[in-house]
Amino acid sequence: QVQVAESGGGLVQAGGSLRLSCAASGRTFDIGRMGWFRRAPGAEREFVSAISWSGRRTDYADSVKGRFTISRDNAKNTVYLQMDSLKPEDTAVYYCAVQSLIGVSYDYWGQGTQVTVSS
Repeated sequence: QVQVAESGGGLVQAGGSLRLSCAASGRTFDIGRMGWFRRAPGAEREFVSAISWSGRRTDYADSVKGRFTISRDNAKNTVYLQMDSLKPEDTAVYYCAVQSLIGVSYDYWGQGTQVTVSS
C-alpha cells in the first residue's frame, strides 16, 4: 500500500499563489505517475495536472495551463503543485493521486486539502 498526504491548502485572494505538496509513504518503490485532481462544491471531480515518474512528461487541464506548475522530488517521494494567478473558480478540494508503476489508473488517493480563493 501507498499512503498519500496532501498539505499546503488555505485561503488566498484572487491573483495570489499557493503551493500544494503531496508526500507518499509505504510501498514507495511502486510509485509511478502522480497527479492532482480537484472537486469544487456541487461539481464532479476533475483532472488538474499529472507528472510521469521521471518528471519528463507533464499534463495540465486547459483551465490551469500557464498558471499551475507540477513538479516532483523522487528522493522525497513528493509531488508539488505551484498555483499562481489563482482565480475564485479554482476554489475546490484538491486531491493527490498516485499510480503504481504498472498501473493504468490512479490506485492511491489522499484525503484532500481545501483551497479557497476569494474575489
